[in-house]
Amino acid sequence: MSNSSLYDRLGGEDKIRSIVTDLLALHKQNPAISVRYDNAKKKDAEIIGLVVELLGSATGGPQQYTGMDMTTAHKGMNCSEAEFVAVLDDLLEALTKNGIGELEKAEVLALNYALKDEIVHV
Repeated sequence: MSNSSLYDRLGGEDKIRSIVTDLLALHKQNPAISVRYDNAKKKDAEIIGLVVELLGSATGGPQQYTGMDMTTAHKGMNCSEAEFVAVLDDLLEALTKNGIGELEKAEVLALNYALKDEIVHV
């Protein structure tokens, strides 16, 4: 196993930005969750920037996440388990599209899955 951080193994900020950009596009096309983005309060560039910060900081990069914690960000949204799984499915597709290795995919999915209790509230 490499001694490199997950951030480095993902390809750094430019590759993470590409993954996140693809992820947002997939979310907007996914019938299970696209409605969540119909009247988003933030513009796409801001959403992408925050998710790049979040993923960068969570994987050992230099970014510092400046957004809300996941509990606050998802409060009142009543996100379902099915929506959460749809998000993970889109994430896996975005990682695959960007040529991310299997080990790194598993690590990123695990990081996101760890947030489930802060996001899913029905």
